[in-house]
Amino acid sequence: MMNLKTLSAIALTCALAAGTTTSFAQGQGKDDSALMKIYRATPTRINDVTHTKLAVSFDYKKCYMYGKEWATFHPHFYPTDTLRLDAKGMDIKEVAVVKNGKNIPLKYQYQDSLSLAIQLDKVYHSNESYTIYISYTAKPNELKVKGSAAINDAKGLYFINPDGKDKDKPIQIWTQGETEGSSAWFPTIDKPEQKCTDEIAMTVPSKYVTLSNGRLASQKDNGNGTRTDTWKMELPQSTYLFMMAVGDFKIYHDHWRNVPVDYYMEPKYAPYAKQVFGLTPEMIDFYSKITGVNYPWNKYAQIVVRDYVSGAMENTTATLHGEFENQTTRQLIDAYYDFGASTIAHELFHQWFGDYVTCESWSNLTVNESFANYSETLWAEHKYGPDVAADQNEQDMSAYLNDPSAATKNLVRFHYADKEDVFDNVTYQKGGRILGMLRNYLGKDAFYKGLNIYLKTNAFKNGEAQQLRLALEDASGRDLNWFFNEWYYGAGHPVFDISYKYDDAAKKETVYVAQKQDGQIFKIPLAIDVYSGGKKERHHVWVDGKNDTLTFDAASKPDLVNFDGDKIILCKKTDHKTLDEYAFQYANAGLYMDRFEAIEAAQSKQSEKAGQKILISALSDKYYGLRLKAIKALKMNNAEVHDAALPILVKLAKTDDNTLVRAAAINALAKLKDPAYMGVFNDNINSQSYAIQASSLIGINQLDTARALKLAHDFEKDNTGPLTQAMISVFAASGSSDSWAFVHKKFTESDVNGKFGMVRNYAAMIGKVKSPENAQQGITDLKDLGIKYKIFGGVGPFVVGLLNNIKEDRTKMNDTASAKAAEEAAKAVTDAK
Repeated sequence: MMNLKTLSAIALTCALAAGTTTSFAQGQGKDDSALMKIYRATPTRINDVTHTKLAVSFDYKKCYMYGKEWATFHPHFYPTDTLRLDAKGMDIKEVAVVKNGKNIPLKYQYQDSLSLAIQLDKVYHSNESYTIYISYTAKPNELKVKGSAAINDAKGLYFINPDGKDKDKPIQIWTQGETEGSSAWFPTIDKPEQKCTDEIAMTVPSKYVTLSNGRLASQKDNGNGTRTDTWKMELPQSTYLFMMAVGDFKIYHDHWRNVPVDYYMEPKYAPYAKQVFGLTPEMIDFYSKITGVNYPWNKYAQIVVRDYVSGAMENTTATLHGEFENQTTRQLIDAYYDFGASTIAHELFHQWFGDYVTCESWSNLTVNESFANYSETLWAEHKYGPDVAADQNEQDMSAYLNDPSAATKNLVRFHYADKEDVFDNVTYQKGGRILGMLRNYLGKDAFYKGLNIYLKTNAFKNGEAQQLRLALEDASGRDLNWFFNEWYYGAGHPVFDISYKYDDAAKKETVYVAQKQDGQIFKIPLAIDVYSGGKKERHHVWVDGKNDTLTFDAASKPDLVNFDGDKIILCKKTDHKTLDEYAFQYANAGLYMDRFEAIEAAQSKQSEKAGQKILISALSDKYYGLRLKAIKALKMNNAEVHDAALPILVKLAKTDDNTLVRAAAINALAKLKDPAYMGVFNDNINSQSYAIQASSLIGINQLDTARALKLAHDFEKDNTGPLTQAMISVFAASGSSDSWAFVHKKFTESDVNGKFGMVRNYAAMIGKVKSPENAQQGITDLKDLGIKYKIFGGVGPFVVGLLNNIKEDRTKMNDTASAKAAEEAAKAVTDAK
């Protein structure tokens, strides 16, 4: 499952929009404290499912699925004459045991339309199997369930635009099993510890394509406008990984060795399938090599659907992606290693960690999601180099550290209010960073050997963190209990305060390290690099006390003492270096984080020569991400910074090989509102890069609003992402109500990041549009947005603030109906649970 980075971006956007430093934690509700005290035991296994056979068809008008199921079970160990299945919101027509080809009816109770309790025909022992037949109707749209931060809906089966009324949206059906959504479309034991083979026969309109786990075993034309596709999954998988998808998709056929690798996209985006997903075979090869386990399944398919409830889902052999992967050649110009590219890597690695070996319970979700998160960094390092990988690492660490509530949660979590709560930045981002520390401590070879042992030992079964520890100990010969106790079964992170002192008489450099965090004191192996006389000397040390004093020989005062020389430790730190030392660090230490830290230090000290030196140097950094950071950090109202940076910015705007850097440089020039740079804006306004076009439009708007407004209208036929947001900012500032239809359409069609990127300007349009009907339409959109994403603590207040502004604007226009609607919407967001 992939969604945390998208959702983290929401919080960041809201923080910037509100002009605050509020932290947006995925907090627990007021009524959750008692639930947090409950020990979440691994579910007791009374019966095991070994095979599931389904025959399903769909009623698009009612949004029903008609199902027949033959599921085979056996008692796990103790004899039993009962079977309990998860079955959510269904009409149960018949329950029977299959004997000699005949269905023998069984007694059952369907409790709260959630759980099916079946009385078997006899007592079965662990060496006896039995097959249960169930006829049922799944009614997902009538199911009352709630989603979570990571998965914003949980009804399992989704009918998208089933009546075809939305002409801009395809008709689709797809499923989402994690965490317990599969039991909304077929009765099963819906727990990750349950694994079985399966066969799914889907009867669908003949014009549509289907996809499921495993291989397409047969297709039968039924002669009535429908076709039955039968998919067979002949290796065991957890029940939450079952999937179906139906719709108008084009298939691009690729391969890795002899394994089919297919990309399913709607016809509009099918021509770009190879550009979007084309690195997948290389990724498969890379992951196969580092794990020592060749891709273990018979195919790998990726499908892009509309209105998906998360980021993506690693269904075995058939990953389902949200529509952010629907990209054209122009969009991909600005993509680089973005959310879409990293998601492809993330979901693929799940085929090993999550599917091949699956967490034994949601408490141990780390052995699924932490690995998938870390795989994004591993692939970035392999394909794009250490700077891109370190950038990924820094983003992950910041996402975790910026959520204060995360420091209270263990990585392996046996106490939580709801299973969905473990899909958070502790399991994902913190867990990924922890694996990076393990690889650094053990060395790559031992780390990958440990992964190989873990995978092979638990193949097609379940795993937990202790089994991972044992595998890594087996590979390395090192005890790792201390590490797992700290990082897996403990909460928090080190908060370091680091200071330095050189004794010229004794020729000694002393490093004072204090751990300031509440809770446990961490035992940390790390490197300290001492730079002196043009040389670097590395010291391997352990920091394990509340206050540690480390002393090193040094013939002269070092130019730099670099704590955590590998920049791998997950921590917060106050590092008492001088700005001159940071300047030396930027120029000589070399790692991405060395340069990043120096830029961070210089941002608030641009009046000092050393700060200016760092930032001006960073404008020409070898990595585009740090060039971007430097551009955004510049304070151009400082005359010295302005004069030194300006010629570099102009050059970057004209010639940088990275479109995002060019766009950022153009944007920096736009803020100057200087007609001298109109030529730069004009030269770039027709760029194939949407990002460059967007910044150029903003620049023109600063100098000639009438022309910018005309250009924005001209771009209405071809725009997306940053250009759309720039256009809406132009319309919000100087456009008329005639632009409402475009703005509203773009807002409602955008994904969550797009919505939050344009929400302030959308609110401004709502405040000024002439039609009360249009205003109330927009107010409803904001209300729905605020309620849906209120789980992120800052979203609710942020949206309420926008609605209050709209109320004031509509009141000034004497539109009392819209003002009242805004007031009621704000209350609805505030009151939403």
